[in-house]
Amino acid sequence: MKKFGLIGFPLTHSFSKKYFTEKFADLGISGSNQYDLFELSDILKFPELLAQNADVVGINVTIPHKVNVMQFLTDIDPAAKKIGAVNVIKVNPDKSLKGYNSDYYGFKRSVEEFIGPKENMKALVLGNGGAAKAIMVALEDLGIEYKLVSRTKSETTITYDEANVLLPTHHLLVNTSPLGTYPNVDQCPDIDYEALTSEHFLHDLVYNPEVTMFMANGIKRGAKAKNGYEMLVHQAEKSWEIWNS
Repeated sequence: MKKFGLIGFPLTHSFSKKYFTEKFADLGISGSNQYDLFELSDILKFPELLAQNADVVGINVTIPHKVNVMQFLTDIDPAAKKIGAVNVIKVNPDKSLKGYNSDYYGFKRSVEEFIGPKENMKALVLGNGGAAKAIMVALEDLGIEYKLVSRTKSETTITYDEANVLLPTHHLLVNTSPLGTYPNVDQCPDIDYEALTSEHFLHDLVYNPEVTMFMANGIKRGAKAKNGYEMLVHQAEKSWEIWNS
């Protein structure tokens, strides 16, 4: 039995388990492949989890462990190293661990399909967690200027109040925070939605619910909105490619 799984906390709902369980069925390999959820509140228990699950060959990583899991890896793919976060781990036959980042690949594909060819597009990246790191590198590679937005101002981030001033010129808004994720569907990033127009594009990395409050608030004002489902599909396929390479 080849086992795959997801580590994170909390893991109330998982796109990955459903996606890969259905994929295994479609490929006719359900009997020899399995995808499990490993809810892990303390990353320091990661080695113990691996020891207890010796048949695991591939792992996805989600909030809040995309950065702190890197300390346990034997090797890190150059792209993931540049991003500074890992969300895919390949367990090699010798039990060495190599980390990759499929957030970059999934988001880049998704946002290109969403906004199409745009000149002089500027973006606001809402949230500065592990996912934001991959989004920033993808935006850089797409030639899209961006500002990183956080509740607390720092050398690398601006506040939401400062971001609101930039809404007339920054038309791509990317929510990388978990705000609005089921069951907390009444939450959303603290931006001035009244300032949004039909020129704005709202890309939410949240996929459950299908239409988040962040997206709904933008749609009301004529903005285009997209959730994180398509990005997750691209990510999942990249994970499968890595695990089977």
